[in-house]
Parts: sequence; structure tokens; C-alpha cells
Amino acid sequence: MDFPATQPKPPADGKIIYYPPGVKEITDKITNDEVVKRLKMVVKTFMDMDQDSEDEKQQYLPLALHLASEFFLRNPNKDVRLLVACCLADIFRIYAPEAPYTSHDKLKDIFLFITRQLKGLEDTKSPQFNRYFYLLENLAWVKSYNICFELEDCNEIFIQLFRTLFSVINNSHNQKVQMHMLDLMSSIIMEGDGVTQELLDSILINLIPAHKNLNKQAFDLAKVLLKRTVQTIEPCIANFFNQVLVLGKSSVSDLSEHVFDLIQELFAIDPHLLLSVMPQLEFKLKSNDGEERLAVVRLLAKLFGSKDSDLATQNRPLWQCFLGRFNDIHVPVRLESVKFASHCLMNHPDLAKDLTEYLKVRSHDPEEAIRHDVIVTIITAGKRDLSLVNDQLLGFVRERTLDKRWRVRKEAMMGLAQLYKKYCLHAEAGKDAAEKVSWIKDKLLHIYYQNSIDDKLLVEKIFAQYLVPHNLETEERMKCLYYLYASLDPNAVKALNEMWKCQNLLRSHVRELLDLHKQPTSEANSSAMFGKLMTIAKNLPDPGKAQDFVKKFNQVLGDDEKLRSQLELLISPTCSCKQADVCVREIARKLANPKQPTNPFLEMVKFLLERIAPVHIDSEAISALVKLMNKSIEGTADDEEEGVSPDTAIRAGLELLKVLSFTHPTSFHSAETYESLLQCLRMEDDKVAEAAIQIFRNTGHKIETDLPQIRSTLIPILHQKAKRGTPHQAKQAVHCIHAIFSNKEVQLAQIFEPLSRSLNADVPEQLITPLVSLGHISMLAPDQFASPMKSVVANFIVKDLLMNDRSTGEKNGKLWSPDEEVSPEVLAKVQAIKLLVRWLLGMKNNQSKSANSTLRLLSAMLVSEGDLTEQKRISKSDMSRLRLAAGSAIMKLAQEPCYHEIITPEQFQLCALVINDECYQVRQIFAQKLHKALVKLLLPLEYMAIFALCAKDPVKERRAHARQCLLKNISIRREYIKQNPMANEKLLSLLPEYVVPYMIHLLAHDPDFTKPQDVDQLRDIKECLWFMLEVLMTKNENNSHAFMKKMAENIKLTRDAQSPDEPKANEKLYTVCDVALCVINSKSALCNADSPKDPVLPTKFFTQPEKDFCNDRNYITEETRVLLLTGKPKPTGVLGAVNKPLSATGRRPYIRSTGSETGSNISVNSELSSPAGNRSSSDISETGVSENDENPEIHSDQATQGNISTERGKKRTAAAAGSENIHQKTEEKKADESGPPAPPKPRRGRPPKSESQGTTVKNDETNKPSGRGRKRAAVSQESSGGLEAGNAKAPKQQDIAKKAAPAQRQIDLQRSQVLGSDGDSLLEIESSPGYSSNDMDHFKACDSSQEDNEDTELAEGGFLKVQQGLIQGYFIFLL
Repeated sequence: MDFPATQPKPPADGKIIYYPPGVKEITDKITNDEVVKRLKMVVKTFMDMDQDSEDEKQQYLPLALHLASEFFLRNPNKDVRLLVACCLADIFRIYAPEAPYTSHDKLKDIFLFITRQLKGLEDTKSPQFNRYFYLLENLAWVKSYNICFELEDCNEIFIQLFRTLFSVINNSHNQKVQMHMLDLMSSIIMEGDGVTQELLDSILINLIPAHKNLNKQAFDLAKVLLKRTVQTIEPCIANFFNQVLVLGKSSVSDLSEHVFDLIQELFAIDPHLLLSVMPQLEFKLKSNDGEERLAVVRLLAKLFGSKDSDLATQNRPLWQCFLGRFNDIHVPVRLESVKFASHCLMNHPDLAKDLTEYLKVRSHDPEEAIRHDVIVTIITAGKRDLSLVNDQLLGFVRERTLDKRWRVRKEAMMGLAQLYKKYCLHAEAGKDAAEKVSWIKDKLLHIYYQNSIDDKLLVEKIFAQYLVPHNLETEERMKCLYYLYASLDPNAVKALNEMWKCQNLLRSHVRELLDLHKQPTSEANSSAMFGKLMTIAKNLPDPGKAQDFVKKFNQVLGDDEKLRSQLELLISPTCSCKQADVCVREIARKLANPKQPTNPFLEMVKFLLERIAPVHIDSEAISALVKLMNKSIEGTADDEEEGVSPDTAIRAGLELLKVLSFTHPTSFHSAETYESLLQCLRMEDDKVAEAAIQIFRNTGHKIETDLPQIRSTLIPILHQKAKRGTPHQAKQAVHCIHAIFSNKEVQLAQIFEPLSRSLNADVPEQLITPLVSLGHISMLAPDQFASPMKSVVANFIVKDLLMNDRSTGEKNGKLWSPDEEVSPEVLAKVQAIKLLVRWLLGMKNNQSKSANSTLRLLSAMLVSEGDLTEQKRISKSDMSRLRLAAGSAIMKLAQEPCYHEIITPEQFQLCALVINDECYQVRQIFAQKLHKALVKLLLPLEYMAIFALCAKDPVKERRAHARQCLLKNISIRREYIKQNPMANEKLLSLLPEYVVPYMIHLLAHDPDFTKPQDVDQLRDIKECLWFMLEVLMTKNENNSHAFMKKMAENIKLTRDAQSPDEPKANEKLYTVCDVALCVINSKSALCNADSPKDPVLPTKFFTQPEKDFCNDRNYITEETRVLLLTGKPKPTGVLGAVNKPLSATGRRPYIRSTGSETGSNISVNSELSSPAGNRSSSDISETGVSENDENPEIHSDQATQGNISTERGKKRTAAAAGSENIHQKTEEKKADESGPPAPPKPRRGRPPKSESQGTTVKNDETNKPSGRGRKRAAVSQESSGGLEAGNAKAPKQQDIAKKAAPAQRQIDLQRSQVLGSDGDSLLEIESSPGYSSNDMDHFKACDSSQEDNEDTELAEGGFLKVQQGLIQGYFIFLL
């Protein structure tokens, strides 16, 4: 800026200006250079003067006044202005504390002039910088600007000074410059009366992020200045934020819109600057404006989360208020709160406890993004340091692995996988940290059970990258797999095995696709190829899109022979892991398109290749695994260090090798591997030897030709195991011989002959293994051994073993015992039953009628409740085992078509009732076997109807299991029909809806269904029907609702093929149909549409409809229909009516006398309640009542008091669950010791279908299912001279004297712990809803050798007792 030159004037007071010696007068007449030269000498003079030089002060006072003239202050030369400023600064120093300038305007002009000169500090390389520094130093040291406090408009000067200093500071300045600036500014702040808003703005503006990024040194200067003046400036800052935040006066400052940024920076500088501001933020957190709350939350998240912040502990009210925003209604606020938690956990572990509960709630937030960020928050902190996250927080991530949203599940699974790799695999934080996350491997593998293909693929990826990284060296990789497998829980092991199985299955699909490419093109070939492509697509993400990509890939395979050869190498059994890696890269390279960065087709192909590539297992890997196992056997491995015992490592290692022998059999073929397996065969551990035999069976097909030395060593070991090993070893040994040796007939004969000759029923513990071996030999080589086995079956199996009870079972009353407590004789009988089945399955024909006889034997076993001889020597738990074996055997035979055809409806119904057995384990195991066979489409469709009876099971988990089985089976059958066009020809055996007629027929013959008009029995039927129909009616595929309705209507036009001429049987059948129609009509509005086609009814169960037959009768009344659909108030329980006589028809109740064995049973039924009140499972545990223990008894005196003996004709009566009917164990014990033995109880089975049957007494609540968990109904005790029908009563004394039998109803809930919940005592008495007259052909009546008080005569319907001699006669023809 150019200033006009002015002539200096003499001072007004007329005083003469004295210049320092040698300095001539300074006027405008001289040049600028001369002015500068003379001013330098003046500056030198003033620099040397001090405050004590009074004479000089007086002498140079006119000069001081002259230097403040306009000539100097507005001089255009910057050097002149700089020198004048230095002189003025010294003048203020010399004349302090009083300035020589009295005019306020002059002072203002002088300080504004000096301030402008300070801009020269910016250029540190300037020749004049030292003078500028001197100027600054002088001003700071003397605090010259404090003179301005006397001026009215001093604020203008200060603002200009602050802005100047903040603008000139830069990174070239040294510490002294910054220090002098601070001294200068802090003195103004601290010694003034206050800081105005404009001055405060000049400081705070440097903290705003935009300015902070432009001039970091200005930010640092402001930061230090605020720290130095915190006490003085804090009230001013508080006032500013109060104006903006509370009063909303944003006009008070241009920085109002940056308040939250300023608060963050001020807090980082010194929290004391905001002591009065924090309560204002609490106020803002409760604002009604969501965006405003969001801004405050973002700010406080930074304040609370910063590393050195102790705001949460210093200001608890604000912290609690902030935590409340985790539950804010505004989604972005909750999201911001969750994001904050990560920094807080990492920087303030002590606050984790406060955050945990809020994160727990947010982990269930309805917003997917929030649940996702909860996982990210916890995992991020965990990866930083595992100690930062507690078990609860990790538990939240664990829960989210099952989230309904794929993005959330994926984040949770990947996060856990990263933690596992970091702390378990790499052990970065020691053993304690590894132990803390050791559960992750199991949890991740459990997810493989999920239905989603995305979940399965991610588990496979995690396994290959995190659990057992495929890029490790072979030895390290196998060590990792070896100890991982040994430490997995059983379910995780199953999941891992399933994963390998699925990958192997997909490999086989791809192999078959490549084989199809080698065949000539034809329509059949194209159809088969299309089916194979659809199957492969189902194993990839998003099967809908995958189908198109797989078709495209198939087309590329057809056109590119090299690509096919690469793929063939990849799936070859001999492909090594390194070769697989090369093949995958090569195929991906060929399919890549450089012009297309994101290639969905290539991504899908990579998914396929990753699933089928053998990235873990090859011959080298198997060899490394075997070496590891050898080290464990020798005791030189690191088993203990890895957290597993040597025995566990060896057993797990063998199991691992066994699984891999199924999926990679070729990799085992080496002498070294087989030598190690032979060593395992000689070990004492039975499981190890069994696994080793199975590995030989799976992999040894070339041993005979390639490894004769191994063969010669193996044969005697296999013979020994088949003769004297464990049952499992014997089975595997026989199968191994059959699989790998060419002379298997000779080998098997060498085992069969000595075993068949040495069978001795008197030593049952030595029978089990021979029976297993003989059974499997006869199944594998039926042509050679079927005939010799016939003699063994007739002379030994049936006559000596099954029809004799050599030992007496332990009468402990338990319905189930662990395997180790089962008597050898019963185990032998179970194996004998299995041998019969294997023998028949080997023959696969019924030319000798052996199957008919076997089925009658198995039916008799079920009718007699497992006690075939009826000598009452066998224990209840052993009877349960034999019932299960018999039911499973019938079901096994039904899987063979030639035997399914000869299974009668009565035998099918007996088999079905096993799923309602009194023993929990029988029901459970039978249901599992049933599901396993159905899901593989091995059993006919009619067996799926058995699951309908599970509606009567008292245990909720059993009903839930049955429903899941139904869902799975129905889904598989529908999918099979879709994928196989040829299946349309077999719809009768595949279409799930066709189970309805089988179910209706089965329920019509339910032993509990005795009175077609009884509402409670109909309610049971309705529950069973709906149990199945609910699953079937989930979707109305192809108008299936109308189809099922049409089936039920058509059944009413037929007759029951089981007893076509019996009115009662047909009435029950039609009644069940009406209940089914009632349910279908009430649950579906679509059932009234036209059926797509006329259903076909199975002729085995229904007669052909007669031409003129019309059945339009309603078998259930309108009132009953309403009751079935809407329910009704529960009537008084049976206990409430115990003294009321019920109608009976010539059957005696079984009432326990005081001296008889304990026999009544506690029904622990979650669906039932007793008058005494419901009992939870914890109550049961506390009382010690266990379902598999003998239950409390009802003594004869109690029966007398309750008039129970007058209630004739009931299938069973209910006993109280309350204390009045439960005696202490000590009383039971005394009664058992003192009383006579209990009379034999009635057999179970189907009673006669006579009109004179008795009624059924329900459980405690008559409107609940009466047959849940039941034994099959007891045999009718009607004699030919039975009591009169109706309400005839027998005297109590007569009932007690004639007969007292143990109660038969018992529900078995105990597995490893007491399951189920509420329940009541039930005393089962005789009941017989029954057999048809055709059963007369199956049995021959003969006199009973039993006691007189047990009726053996036939009832009118033709049901008779099965006797020992009769059963023996079944197999006489075999001889």
C-alpha cells in the first residue's frame, strides 16, 4: 500500500527533537535509503536504553513523539515501517508503565501499525526476519498491548493481533516464536476483563477441521493458548455454547454451525474447558429432533471413546443418558451408538460391563444394519485384544450366526473364524485366550446343519481358510486337521463328515457329467445331462441363477476339450492338492474375461471348483496323518500340548481316516499306511480296531494283487475278529473279507462252519459276535449260505434262543437300561432277530414262506410286549429292547419289496404302535430309524403315516422331532418328483398326499379308538390327523387340498379291506374320514375346488368301491364337529370321578395289591394336567420321579377306598399325581418284600373287534389325547362266560382277590436327564380293541400252562394268546 509523503512538523509544544549522536534529522527530503540508515541508528540507540535512563528518556521524548507521526506510520517503505515499529516497541519498553502517547486515537493507530508489521514474521527466510522476531519478543516481554485495555475499542486491536499471529504462524517457526506469541496473547486474555465473542471466535476458528487441516501450526498454537488460559476463558466458552445450544441463538457467532466440532476439539485439548457445557449436551440428547440427537450422539461417541477420556467416570449422568440412545427410536442414532461401542471397548475396557446389556438388546434389533454393526463392533475389539470382549459379547456374535439375514450371519461366522485363527491356530495370546474361543470351531461346523446352501458354502470356505488353512505345508496342515478332529464335539464331527460327504457327492456328479460328454449325443443323453446340471446347480449359491451359469459352463465344456481334461484331472482320485490348485487357476484363467471386471459366471464356476477341488487330502496328506497317529501310539506326539489325551488322539485319528477312506480311498493305497493300520488292529482299543477294519474294507480293493504281504497278515486277523471280536468288529471283518478278497466264498465258509457248529445258548455272552457274523455272511452270500442257515434258524435261533428264557431279569422296574447293563441273553436275542432279518434280506424271496413265519414271530413278540415265552422272567427294560428289535425288524423287512407285499395290515399296525411305546428310548430310536429309511425312499409311503401317531407323544421334543421328520420327508419326495420326470409313473408311492388314506386307515385301527362317537377319542383322532395334515397343507401345490379332500370322500365309498364285513370297523373308518374332512374344510378355503385327478386308493387297505354304494351319512354330529374345531372347557379329571362307576363289558381292572410288585406309572406329560396342579420338569427332578424307574404304586386299600375296582371295561384308569396316590419308596420296598409275586399282566396287541368292547378311560383330562406314549392295548380278558355287558359291577373284594397286576402305562422320559414336564399317575388296566377273525389263521389255540387267574380263552373277535409251543411250531417246516 502506498502512503503519501508528508513533511514532518515540529512538535506542538515547540520542543526541539534530539537525535542520537551521529544521526541527522529524518525528514521527507532525504531518500528512503537514508531514512533507513538513520532509523537503524535510532533503533540501536533505543535498544541500548533502559528504563532507568531518566535523562535520556527526557531527551528523546520529542523523538519518540515524532516517530509516531503520520510520516512514519504511513510510510510506504516496509523497511522504514519495520524500523519505526521496533523503535515504538522499545519506546513502550523504556517509558513503561506510562506510554509517552496520551491520545487514545494515537495509541490505537500505533498498535494497529505495530500489528500490521508482525505479518513480516511469516517469512523466516527474509533478511529482516530477525528484526520482526525482535519486535515480537519485545512486545511479548513488555506486554505492551496491555496498554490497550484503557482504550474503548481495544477489542479491535486484539482481534487484529490474534488473527495476524494465527495467520503468520507456520512450520518454519521455531519454538521461541510460538512461545512469544503465546505470551503475547495469553497476557491479553488473562489480564483483561473478559474475552469477547469476536476474540473468542478468532481463537476457536483455528480448531474447526477445515482450518485445522489448512494450518496445523495455528491449530497447535490455539490449543496451547487455550490450555494456558483455561481458567480465564472457560466461562466465555460456556457462555458461547449456552447461547447456541440452549438458547438457540446461532447468530451470536459465525461458528455456531460448528459447535459439535468445537466441543470435540476443546474436550481433546482440556476437558476443563467444557465443565459447564456437558450438562447442556445431556439436554440436547433428549431433543425431539432425531437429527439433532444424532449429531450429539456422534459428538459424545468421540468424547467417551477417545483413548485418554475419563468423561464416563467423571460425568456418570451424561454417560447413562448417552447409553439410553442405544435404544433410540431413530435408527441412525442406534446405529451410531453401536459403532461407538467398538472404540469404547478398545480404549476403555472398564466400560464393557455397561455396554454389554445395551449391545445385547441391539443384537436383536429389527434393523439388519444394526445387528450387523453389533457383530463388527465386537469382532473388531476382539481382534485387537481378546481380553477386551467378555464371554457375553462373544455369545451375541454366536447367536447371530443363526440370524435370518444372510449378511448378518456371514459377518458373524467370518468374525468368529478370524478370532479362531488368530487365537487358537496361531496362539497369539496364549492358552487362556485359545481356551476362551475354543468353542468357535464347533459352532461354525454346526452351521453346516442349516438348510441354506449359502451357509454350507461359507462353512466350507471357513474350514479351508481358517480352521485348517489349505495353504499350509502338508505336515502342518494335517497336524492342524488331526488335532482339530480330536477336539471337536460329536455334532461338529458329524457336520465335518457330512461336509466331506457332500463335496465327494458333488465330485461324483461332475464326474458323471463328464462321462455323459463322452457318450454320443442322444435325447436320453441330453435328458440325463439336464438332470445332472440341475443337481449340480442345487449345490451352488442362488440355485435359480446357478442353473443358467451351469448350463453355460456345460456348453463351454462341450466345446473345449482342454478344459474338460483339466476338470477331469481335478476330480481324479489321484489328483494331489498342488495339482488341484494349478487346475483351479488354469480353468479360472480360461473362463476369465479381461473386459469384464465383475464376472458372475466366473464367480459361480469358482464356487463349484472350490467345492470339488481336493485342497486338503491327497496321498501325501494321508501318509502324514498316519505318521501323526503312529507318533500318538508310540507316545512321541504333542498330544498333551494340543489339549487331547493320546487315547483320544488315536481314536479320533482312526475315525478321521475312516471317514476319509470313504471320500479318498485311492489315497490310502501304500504299504506304509496299511502297516500302520495293521498295528492298530492289534491294539486293545475296540473302537480303534473296528475303524481300522473299516478302512481296509473301504480302501483295500487292490491289496490282494499289489500287496500280498499285507494280505497274508490281514486274513488271520479278520478271521479272528469275525469269530471272537466285538459285534461291530465282526460285522466289519465279514464285509471286509467280502469286499477285498477274490476267494471270499472260501474265506467266509471258514468262518461260517465253525461258528454255526459252536453255537451254545447256555453261554449267551459268547453268542453275540457269532450271531452278527453269521447274519452278515448269510446276507452277503445268500446263494452259498441260505440253506445251511435255515437249519441254524430252525434248530437254534428260534427253538433254543428266542423261545427260552434261561436267566431271570433284574426286577428294578426300569423301562430302559444302558447298553452295559443289558443281560447277555437279551443282547443275543436282539442279534438273533437281526440275524433273521439279514438272512431274509440276503435271500430276497419268499419261496419257502420263511418271511411269513418270521413276520408272525415278530408280531407275536410285539403282542407279548417283548416277553415271547410269557414266563415273566424277563425284565421290563429287556422287554423294551426286544419290542424295539421286533418293530425295527418288521420295518427293515418292509424295505424289501418282496417282503413288503406280504406284511399284513395287522402286522403293519403292530409295527406302527411301537412309535407310541411306553418307553421313551424305544419311541425315540424307532422314530429315528423310521425317518432314516423314509428319507432315503427305502420304505413304502404307508410308513410315513406312522408319524401321525406321534401327536399322542407326551414329550414335546418328540412331537417336534416327528414334525421335522415329516417336513424333511415331504420336501424330499416333492423335490424328487420335480427332478425325476419318470417319477410321475410312481406317484402312488411317492406323492406325499397319498399318505392320507394310509393315515386314515391306521387311525381307524388305533387301539385307543374304541367308541366312534366318543368326543374325547375323536379329539385324539383329530389331533393325529392335523399333525400330518398341517405339514401337508402348508402349500396348496397342484390343488393338493382338494385332492386330499377327494381321497377322504372316496374312502367313504369303499370298505375296510382288513375287515370288509364288520360294521363296527367300517363305521370307525368312515368316522375318521369325516373328522379328516372336517379338519380339511376348516383349515383350507381352497379344498372345495375340483381335484386335479381322481385319487387311487391302496387295495391292500380299501376294497374297490361298489357301483351302487352311496355313503352320504355324517358320522359325526354337528355338535361334535364344533367341539372338535373349537374345543370345550376341560371336564373334571379322572381323579375327580374316581368314585363314579363307569360302564364296563366283562373286563377286570388291574389293581395293585399291597403286597405286589410296584407297577403303577407316572406319566410325565407336558400336555396333561392333574387336579393337584401341573409340575414342571424341575419339579420332577426334585421329587426324583423318573420315567424309566418303577413308579409309585396304587395299593389295594387305596383302590378299595376309591372304588376303582368297580370301573370295569376301561383300558386304563388314571391314578393321582398327587401325594395321595404316591407312597414313599420305603413303603414300596416293604410291600415288595412282604407281598406275594404279582400275577402276570395281560399281553399287548390288538383286542377283538367285538361289539362288547369296553370303553377307554382317558388320562387325567378327558379332553386330552388318551394314547400318548402308550403301550399297545392290552389283550382282552373276556372269557367265554364273561360278565354281562353294561354297567355290571364286581365286588371290590372279588377283584382284589382274583387279580392284581402291575400297572402297564408308563411314559419313559429319562435319557441323560429327566425330560418333559407336567404329568399324572396312570394305572393301566386291560383293554382290547383288536384283531380280525383272519388272525385265526396265524395262530393255533391251545391250552395255557399259565395260572388260572390269567384268561387265555379267545374273545368273540378271535384274538388268542400266543404260546411258547405255538411259536416253536412256526419254523418246524424249515427243517
